[in-house]
Amino acid sequence: MKITVCVVLALLLVGCSEDAKKEVKKVEVQKVAEVKVAEVQKVAEVKIAEVKTAVTPQAVLVQKIMKPAPESEVKEVVASIDAGALYKSCSACHGANGDKPALGKSKLIQGWSVVQVTDSLNGYKDGTYGGAMKSIMKGQASKLDDGQIKALGEYISKL
Repeated sequence: MKITVCVVLALLLVGCSEDAKKEVKKVEVQKVAEVKVAEVQKVAEVKIAEVKTAVTPQAVLVQKIMKPAPESEVKEVVASIDAGALYKSCSACHGANGDKPALGKSKLIQGWSVVQVTDSLNGYKDGTYGGAMKSIMKGQASKLDDGQIKALGEYISKL
């Protein structure tokens, strides 16, 4: 009987010590995880500070994102980005700098004013403007809204 009691007590002690070891390991793992998270946060803060102080267009954009710009400035930036992207389809015929006659038949658009570009695009769109390339340009201009036409006019005028 004494042996049975000793065996039961020994098993109880072994079982309890295993549970205690598991709890200690859980706490240790949790502390290590907390330390790692804190280290990552510190590194992230340092990287954010570096990006804020870097003098690059990306850093300027990050600063503008972090500090909201007036709505008019945001629209202007978005329009200029859109215009550059929109002009890529134009550049296939007109050249990267607008210095090529489209399919050898159109006028050079490099140096055109904003008004000249917007008037011609609106004319192509409504069918009141154009020469040999009128049908091709009508299809292109009809896809553009007024804001895109204005942005393209400003973009092309700076080529």
